[in-house]
Amino acid sequence: MRHLRGFASDNNAGIHPTILKFIEQANLGHAIGYGDDRWTLEATVKFRELFGDIEVFFVYGGTAANVLSLQAMTDSFNGVICSSVAHINVDECGAPEKFTGCKLIVIPSTDGKITVEQIRQHAYGVGDQHHVQPKVISITQASEYGTVYSVSEIKAITDFAHANNMLVHIDGARIANAAVSLGVELNDITGKAGIDVLSFGGTKNGMMFGDAVIFFNKSLSYKFKYICKQGMQLASKMRFISAQFLALLSEDLWRKNAEHANRMARILAEQLQNVSQVRITQQVQSNAVFTIIPKAAIPQLQEEYFFYIWNEEKGEVRFMTSFDTTEEGVADFVALLQKVLR
Repeated sequence: MRHLRGFASDNNAGIHPTILKFIEQANLGHAIGYGDDRWTLEATVKFRELFGDIEVFFVYGGTAANVLSLQAMTDSFNGVICSSVAHINVDECGAPEKFTGCKLIVIPSTDGKITVEQIRQHAYGVGDQHHVQPKVISITQASEYGTVYSVSEIKAITDFAHANNMLVHIDGARIANAAVSLGVELNDITGKAGIDVLSFGGTKNGMMFGDAVIFFNKSLSYKFKYICKQGMQLASKMRFISAQFLALLSEDLWRKNAEHANRMARILAEQLQNVSQVRITQQVQSNAVFTIIPKAAIPQLQEEYFFYIWNEEKGEVRFMTSFDTTEEGVADFVALLQKVLR
């Protein structure tokens, strides 16, 4: 029988109790639909306290936030430059191409990140009608490998993009984990670093569902309400998304949840380093731990703790921690691993 808490994904965690209370409060009585409610107004104010002069819209999930952000930033003849392991390239079932009409220009990456030097090789053909026109650079923070872009790395990318008439989008499904890892404020790695549009994730950090699309470049937001409606993302009972964000952004709950998840990943990594047959393959900078373990051990472990195989050929697996991971749970898992490997 599997344990109640595993290491497959921070999506698998439940709802943080404080967020659940805010949902319950939003459920009392009636409220105007489609975002004309006090919860959405208050959540918008909270976002502006964090990020300054922005426009913010609420959607159901991360794929919608990414796809609709890119749709607002591009024409169908444009290209979107991203990492080979980017969520928009690997895990969104072709939705970015379908809804934007754009070509994804993919850069091979071994750590989930891309650099200006790599991007420069793909930023060509500008003005030539025979070539896709590169328009958006999309990066993931924290990356799909759990690695984190520094402030200077992001600034280098945004400076290059803007000097070449391009825009920068962040898939911020785990933006809170990245900010905590770097010891900076959310705006330091987004608006202040020159980002144009951010998909701000909540689901992986204690919410039931919901993402926010934040426009630092407000000139790109003028048609987003129509894109959102056409994209089937205008929630009639929006207060149940925005109430969650109001909870997450109040009293630094976003930070506390991310700090805990990151700390659990560090503890897990430290304990795994003491297991001779296990090798950690990526820097542990957020709440992900990538390891290679003997292939024969994987099925036995998955009988007790579900987790994902990242690279079946190499035996590389991904362990994710979340706001409700416990030190006891980490210790129990590592003990089981050691037992299986004996």
